[in-house]
Amino acid sequence: MTTLVKVTQDGRKLEVTGLAIRLDGQLECFELIEVQQHPNRRAIWDAAPDATHMAGRVALTREEATIVENAFKETEAQILANPKAINERFRIAAMWKAREVGIE
Repeated sequence: MTTLVKVTQDGRKLEVTGLAIRLDGQLECFELIEVQQHPNRRAIWDAAPDATHMAGRVALTREEATIVENAFKETEAQILANPKAINERFRIAAMWKAREVGIE
């Protein structure tokens, strides 16, 4: 399922697909970062004073960030309702844990 978040000034669509944020169909990021926590927050606020979050390179307002968060919650609910998806998440988590301790 794809959720439209906004259309940028240059006409590209920012959308949430699953647990990914895509800009014009290309992967942009997997998470939102609050502007307050961003290392370039002053430059972001100079360019977009109403920005509260960043989705990769795209500044979002509070309302747009809420759309992304709700889309993520809906996707996670669908994943948790599917036993195969749960097993896949455990498999991936175990793989990452093994990599952390040096087992590949």
